[in-house]
Amino acid sequence: MPMTKPLAALLAGTVLFMPAAGQADPPRRDQDAAFAAMRTGQVRPLREIEGRVLPRMGGATYLGPEFDPGSATYRLKFMRNGSVIWVDVDGRTGAIIGRSGD
Repeated sequence: MPMTKPLAALLAGTVLFMPAAGQADPPRRDQDAAFAAMRTGQVRPLREIEGRVLPRMGGATYLGPEFDPGSATYRLKFMRNGSVIWVDVDGRTGAIIGRSGD
């Protein structure tokens, strides 16, 4: 019988964290939105964007991308000498449209 209470507590906690029937799914992540836009031809693949930008960053460490589905832009994050560098890229054309930091 000692296992009954902990098991009941575990099951009760599980039920509390389950979404209610009909509840909306959590918001899609950047990579899901980027993949969907790429699959439908709205933006270029991330690997292509990275292939254009990374060689221009002269020794900066690439930390990763973000994607804004509203503007169809990628934002690539780099670090060099303790400074963060953001490079904004038009996902449709692959053109660099902005840069901050350095």
